[in-house]
Amino acid sequence: MRTTTVDSPATPDVTGRGYAQAVLVEGASRLLFVSGQIPVDREGRCPADFAEQCRLAWSNVVAQLEAAGMGLDNLVKVTTFLARREDAVANRDIRSAVLGDRRPALTVIVTGIFDEAWLIEIEAVAAA
Repeated sequence: MRTTTVDSPATPDVTGRGYAQAVLVEGASRLLFVSGQIPVDREGRCPADFAEQCRLAWSNVVAQLEAAGMGLDNLVKVTTFLARREDAVANRDIRSAVLGDRRPALTVIVTGIFDEAWLIEIEAVAAA
């Protein structure tokens, strides 16, 4: 499988860091669609702090990738749902730390989330 980031010169430049406008996937034989991963651990605990919730949701994404024999290098699209706009910078910083130089296609939406205790939910698409 080969992925190539695509950033058309006909559209606005990327406004943040750590993502591509589009990702082209060629030669993939497997696709994984990861449902929204919530900031809850195996025992049903949800931290109160946003940063802890963000790290836990990412940990849950990674666990789903690993269960399918994939990893962060296989991510091609990530959608993050935030309950509060004021968490946008912390979300970006933690996501950047998790992803490093990887640049999947990315969307962040500020919206209501199913459970009021959850401040973040992350869904993803991976290819191998």
